[in-house]
Amino acid sequence: MSTHAMAADLRRRFLVAAALSVPILLWSPIGREVLGFTVSAPVGLRDDVFSLLLSLPVVFYSGWIFFAGAWSALRARTLDMMVLVAVAITAAWAYSLGVTVTGGGEVFYEAASVLTAFVLLGHWFEMRARGGANDAVRTLLELAPPKAIVIRQGADGPEQVEIATADIVVGDLLLVRPGAKVPVDGMVEEGESELDESMVTGESLPVGKQPGSEVIGASVNTTGSLRVRATKVGADTALAQIVALVRQAQESKAPGQRLADRAAFWLVLVALLGGAATYLAWIGAGRGSAEALLFAITVVVITCPDALGLATPTAVLVGTGLAARRGVLFKTATALEESARIDTVVLDKTGTLTTGEPAVTEIRLIPAGHARASMAQDRLLALAAAVERESEHPLASAIVRHAVDAGVPVLAATGFENVPGAGARGTVDGHTVLVGATRLLTGHGVSIPHAAAEARAELAGRGRTAILVAIDGAVVAVIALADATRDSAPGAIAALHALGARVVMLTGDDAGTARRIADQVGIDTVIAGVLPEGKAQQIRALQADGHRVAMVGDGVNDAPALAAADLGIAIGAGTDVAIETADVVLMRSDPLDVPTALRVGRGTLRTMRQNLAWAIGYNAVALPIAAGVLEPAFGLTLRPEIAALAMSGSSLIVALNALLLKRLELPGR
Repeated sequence: MSTHAMAADLRRRFLVAAALSVPILLWSPIGREVLGFTVSAPVGLRDDVFSLLLSLPVVFYSGWIFFAGAWSALRARTLDMMVLVAVAITAAWAYSLGVTVTGGGEVFYEAASVLTAFVLLGHWFEMRARGGANDAVRTLLELAPPKAIVIRQGADGPEQVEIATADIVVGDLLLVRPGAKVPVDGMVEEGESELDESMVTGESLPVGKQPGSEVIGASVNTTGSLRVRATKVGADTALAQIVALVRQAQESKAPGQRLADRAAFWLVLVALLGGAATYLAWIGAGRGSAEALLFAITVVVITCPDALGLATPTAVLVGTGLAARRGVLFKTATALEESARIDTVVLDKTGTLTTGEPAVTEIRLIPAGHARASMAQDRLLALAAAVERESEHPLASAIVRHAVDAGVPVLAATGFENVPGAGARGTVDGHTVLVGATRLLTGHGVSIPHAAAEARAELAGRGRTAILVAIDGAVVAVIALADATRDSAPGAIAALHALGARVVMLTGDDAGTARRIADQVGIDTVIAGVLPEGKAQQIRALQADGHRVAMVGDGVNDAPALAAADLGIAIGAGTDVAIETADVVLMRSDPLDVPTALRVGRGTLRTMRQNLAWAIGYNAVALPIAAGVLEPAFGLTLRPEIAALAMSGSSLIVALNALLLKRLELPGR
């Protein structure tokens, strides 16, 4: 039964109990002595008989879930709050039934019925709170469109057919119009557009797509029309896997929850023994059996560990849902709790702190030997980009991207010649342009001036890849390229430092390159030149020093380190091996989501502790009052129905406190 269906069932049961509890209460001793109600029972029935008849639907319909739950718990050889509520209702109702049958004495039908109503009210509110906490999963499930347009080959050629998304199979060609949602994961075959993936990945900016680009099901097509070949359907889609991970985390038990479960078992046992001891103590003190039974029932009711049982599950529900909306997926509740204890974060460099793609970091102009080669930076960049546009090399693509970003004119190259491992040559606007390594230029009779050689050596020493540009036989510039840091990396490191975490870069690159990236983003500790098999050893060395370590990585070579860490965090754009090994998956390739994960973990653990403290403190205060310890000196007592209200209120406070997690401030983007 779904959470909403359970909430609806509890609501119906509560309404029946509440409606019948009102007349039962009015015709009870409380109604006569406290409320001054003096009307006799209808059709000549005794008041207790009338109350008995009204109580039957309350006990055997509304309260039946407590008896069923108690029976299940006892069959499993455990004790829970269902056992306590069932014992309290049975004691009050069965005692009253005996009095009614034998005649004479005080009955407690109102205690049994009002107790049932209040406990159901508390459970109804708690179930509604759980439903609210689980909005993230429900929202995710509703993201995928119910229908999709498939292009099928008909008798008269291709035709568009609308089918249910669930009927799409791998290999289907889908038409995704502007404004429509992508039904399943796929590969773009025709068209260009930008997709809003924020609902799935948390990425706030639209992502450009063209033929060959992968698309995620449930993302929104914003501008152009796309034809997409389905590659993953059903449970294999990214959306389905996200939902599965969130549910897995919400259904798992955190270490704190397992402790609370054990505490709840002993608390139930204490409540039952305490109720029996209270009854015997008051009988021994000379009180009547009816009064002693009231005290005993009150002890049993008010000690229900419902709040204790809710303390951690509600926090886990809200915490995992909150993280999922930011594209941070915890695989288990244990990972969520562990993230709160991390004091050292180890980050892989390539693909985590950097984009994994080269980018132009600097253009160093070289004094030209003759006037024709002396030109403005934008002009030489346009000439170099014209040649590199014909190349497929990653460094060439980086120069072209830089030229586009700089807004320089787009020129065309003729006579293009690619020299593998050295660079490229071409003619642009009548100029002979060479872009590449030293041997490319010298091979074409271009001498390397001292200024160019010196600049190239200095840039290489700082971890850059240096590309020479020669125009009409003279070296005019040295273009420096490097693996570019992610825009959000400095903010992510600052946020981690604000959380008091030590940040370490762990990379296989040389120390110079690693130190350059570390200085750019603000990392103090660098461990460079580490082979893939040595990364896990470095993690264990940090743990041996007493640190709780989180490892963030995206590649196959990071998997052993992810497994060795106290908390493995995989970048979502990484390999399947890394994602399978990790405890937390970041849907976006954004290091800013690392402090988000830690902050959610800390907020969740803090809420767990607050809830547990409240639940334990409530029982410590309420138990002696319920047992009547303060009655002789101060006249302070509680009736079972008031105890039920207090117990339900305590559980509701725990649930609402967990929902306050939604207000947790997370690192911005």
